[in-house]
Amino acid sequence: MGVLHLNSETTTAVAPSRMFKAFILDSQNLLPKLVPQSFKNIELIEGDGGVGSIKLINFPDGSYYKYVKHRIDVLDKENFVCKYTLIEGDSLGDKLESIVYEVKFEASSDNGGSVCKVASEYHTKGDHEIKEEVFKASQEKAVELYKVVEAHLLANPDLYA
Repeated sequence: MGVLHLNSETTTAVAPSRMFKAFILDSQNLLPKLVPQSFKNIELIEGDGGVGSIKLINFPDGSYYKYVKHRIDVLDKENFVCKYTLIEGDSLGDKLESIVYEVKFEASSDNGGSVCKVASEYHTKGDHEIKEEVFKASQEKAVELYKVVEAHLLANPDLYA
């Protein structure tokens, strides 16, 4: 099995605690409301939302993918870190065994905002090789999603305060 490591960073004008609460802790409620064209629903199907819990993310009818399941591996509410593994879903295709994401929100030196750092590990099945370029589009979509959440939190300054 091979592993491709990718890292990305996105800055926001929102404090790390608010981004973490919105994007990680309340994603199942917030994301389908903000971007229904991307998320049909997000369900907690196992656990209480903490470590070991499994979320089912269903995509809207007509989407390229139908669903994914991910397991929460680390949830550090004090340091705004979440590590989770995509364990099932049609987005894994026939070449990927799993994808591990570590999302961390850190304070930015600019304007009280934050830096969102994402470390991704793509674990392949067998000896399949994957190219970094294949995943650029998904990274760009993630940045767009952070910006949608950021705009919503800026427009609603008391939300997740």
